[in-house]
Amino acid sequence: MHRRRRTALLLTAAIAAAPLLTACGNDAHPGAAAVVGGQRITVSQLEERVGEVRAAQRAAVQNDAQYQQAIARTGTLTRDTLHTMVLDRVLHRAAEDAGVTVSRKEIQEMRSGLEEQAGGAEALETTWLQRYGIPPRRLEENLRLQLEAQKLAEKLGTDTTRPEFWKALSESSKKLDVDLNPRYGTWDVQKSSRADAKTPWLRDVTATQTQQNM
Repeated sequence: MHRRRRTALLLTAAIAAAPLLTACGNDAHPGAAAVVGGQRITVSQLEERVGEVRAAQRAAVQNDAQYQQAIARTGTLTRDTLHTMVLDRVLHRAAEDAGVTVSRKEIQEMRSGLEEQAGGAEALETTWLQRYGIPPRRLEENLRLQLEAQKLAEKLGTDTTRPEFWKALSESSKKLDVDLNPRYGTWDVQKSSRADAKTPWLRDVTATQTQQNM
């Protein structure tokens, strides 16, 4: 069980950290932050998810100074959230193709084990919020993602740090034809990860975005 916990958490902890970018010009998919498998993740859906995290962060602290510190620690929240939303779909497709399923019981067992390790349900929720930007209402959804990753790796005879695992995600990314709005960078199919677009007319707007989300 301890090995599963350590390995599964790698997927969440591996979310990259680079500045949020915006681009000039027309979007290929107006109103979409990303298109995955022909289905849109709209900008409004992304903003709603970011808002959930900010609301949870505000509820978890006692004063404005602590809230500002929480915002400072998660200045790349919009980009990280989109990464997670896309990776969730990519991973689910890879798991589905491999015949991997996750039951409600397995999620509950994982949650119970993590709660025991963290020192209770509230402590676990706080840890997930602070470390990974996952609000309490999305915790079990994220645990499902972790379990799918772990079980997929086991099915492939590897673990989530090995090339064989990421090759499966790469194949899934190709099938889903992931397309990111240039405002948020590009999707690296080989790494199944969001990357910043290297374009000279882009500018870092992390600070502006943070103020908008306050």
